[in-house]
Amino acid sequence: MNPVIKLLHDRKSVRSYLEKPVSEEDQNSIIDAAIQAPSAGNQLLYTILHIDDQELKEKLAVLCDNQPFIAKAPFVLIFLADSRKWLDGYKYAGIEAREPGLGDILLASADALIAAQNAVIAAESLGLGSCYIGDILENKEHISELLNLDKYVLPAVMLVFGYPSKQQLERKKPKRFDKKYIVQKNKYSRMSKNQIMEMFDDVQKEEGYEFKKYMKAFCTRKYMSDFALEMNRSVKEYLSNFE
Repeated sequence: MNPVIKLLHDRKSVRSYLEKPVSEEDQNSIIDAAIQAPSAGNQLLYTILHIDDQELKEKLAVLCDNQPFIAKAPFVLIFLADSRKWLDGYKYAGIEAREPGLGDILLASADALIAAQNAVIAAESLGLGSCYIGDILENKEHISELLNLDKYVLPAVMLVFGYPSKQQLERKKPKRFDKKYIVQKNKYSRMSKNQIMEMFDDVQKEEGYEFKKYMKAFCTRKYMSDFALEMNRSVKEYLSNFE
């Protein structure tokens, strides 16, 4: 298998790290790789916050659904979907440009997330583990104040990096859904009940697994959870600036 493709197959989220700093050289390599990601019109509609203040990391760990490993990560980046930067550029050029809309922040979010994935793969190639923190979208008012965010800037995702602990290295990567359940040709169609059940059965295949029981537990723990509801509230508040 091509080594890059193998790296993509092997990569898994890492939430426990050795007490070992990430060198400045490797930090710069990861950030430089992120900036080389594809971007809409080569605009790079994002800003990367390098969080190296320990007190700030600890506050973020609490605000992002109380996840202590965030504070312990030696290298933390937040990718901001930034619709302010180019708007200011237009105004400084004397252009009476419209205010950003929902399409603009969606495009900026895509730019930020593509750049983040470049950072993840660059880190993996350097022997560093990483974890996406979508919970950075929670607690809009606190996060905005903590990071001094402009109304046209949205925290698309936070990434934490570090050298994986032995347990994390040995932990098995969760199985992905088979591509026959993911890839459709030309037009979208809803999956049938049997297809959905087969998709989950194929991935789980564990002792005691039962579709309805598993789905109920997952829905309660994730989809209907307090943090998911708070994330939706916060995102609505962020997006209200673009309507």
